[in-house]
Amino acid sequence: MAGRTRPTSLYVSKAPFNILVVDVGGTNVKLRATGQKRLVRIPSGPSMSPRQMMSAIRPETAGWNAQAVSVGVPSIVLHGRILHEPRNLGKGWVGFDFGKAFRLPVKVINDAAMQALGSYQGGRMLFLGLGTGLGSAFIVDGRLEALELAHLRYRENCTYEDYVGARALERLGLKEWSDHVSLIVKHFTKVLGADYVVLGGGNAQKLTELPPKCLMGDNENAFVGGFRLWEYIGANLGY
Repeated sequence: MAGRTRPTSLYVSKAPFNILVVDVGGTNVKLRATGQKRLVRIPSGPSMSPRQMMSAIRPETAGWNAQAVSVGVPSIVLHGRILHEPRNLGKGWVGFDFGKAFRLPVKVINDAAMQALGSYQGGRMLFLGLGTGLGSAFIVDGRLEALELAHLRYRENCTYEDYVGARALERLGLKEWSDHVSLIVKHFTKVLGADYVVLGGGNAQKLTELPPKCLMGDNENAFVGGFRLWEYIGANLGY
């Protein structure tokens, strides 16, 4: 199985209001909203706090008339609360009140889970995000669960992220890094019984060949997932 997941409409949400989607990454914060064709990128990095992010977002989104916000964060999120400081960002994310900051209704979700939701095509889907770190999420018959596979031990006291994250790509080179990606995909596909795997994140595009049962994701699907969060009010989401 090979190919690419195709995003649904990015600019018209089925939800009955205008939604701003904020995709927080270790390299960039990306913004898109209902009715806005422009994708905004704001450099992030290891020192970015949520307050700094908000200061950068406000002038970029002035006049967008958003009525609700979806925020995808690279951290463990439970019932809309960030439980740990993101590994590749600054401090202050735990306990930050996004609703107060935006003055709008806000849903906060793990960033990999948000992109997974936007990539989902039914059945049992595993999502692996190959970006600054390793994001992961699993959807079974419409039920979404964010996973934290990145920091599980892989080998020699090293984690999965140590072998397939951005630093690993730089350290190991493309061929060896790709071999580890294939091994990890095969392992988790078997363990979780996934029907298919979507590989997202910027570094997924560097793979010259997809492992079996894999689809190439599209980073735009993070925004589709952010829109779908509000379409799925009351639905079977386990985040």
